Amino acid sequence: MTEPFVVRRETQIAAPRATVFAYLTDPEKILSWMGSDATTEPHPGGLYLLKGIGPRGGDARGAFREVVPVHRLAYTFGWEGGQEVPPGSSLIEIDLIERDGGTLLRMTHSGLPTVEQAAAHATGWAHYLGRLTTAAAGGDPGPDNGVSTKAQRRPG
Repeated sequence: MTEPFVVRRETQIAAPRATVFAYLTDPEKILSWMGSDATTEPHPGGLYLLKGIGPRGGDARGAFREVVPVHRLAYTFGWEGGQEVPPGSSLIEIDLIERDGGTLLRMTHSGLPTVEQAAAHATGWAHYLGRLTTAAAGGDPGPDNGVSTKAQRRPG
């Protein structure tokens, strides 16, 4: 049985795993598809900090739990000042799998406290994984205006 407060997404990216991994861990590459400022320390216990976009964009903070270059990332996640999803209260796990000449990115975001938060983060992930898929494949996802839906409080 699937937990109700978990977001799962997959996307096929026309790029090797090493490229996709860099777009998930290198702050300059992260900013090509998400956020307005990023700090990452991609090692267990290292900082994950991302400043969001737009009037509702907040600061997301967490810590890396697992870093297996070109294969897997796991980090805690939450919003500074967020009462429902505070920093470190949820977990993002990303697996990168060689497939069809590119990379299958499989993401699970667990530990979300309500169905509303799961829905809001699902909307954010759909937006940002689409942008990542374009950027990591060498395309230009265009300017990021954040996620525009009333149900979505913050990108995620």
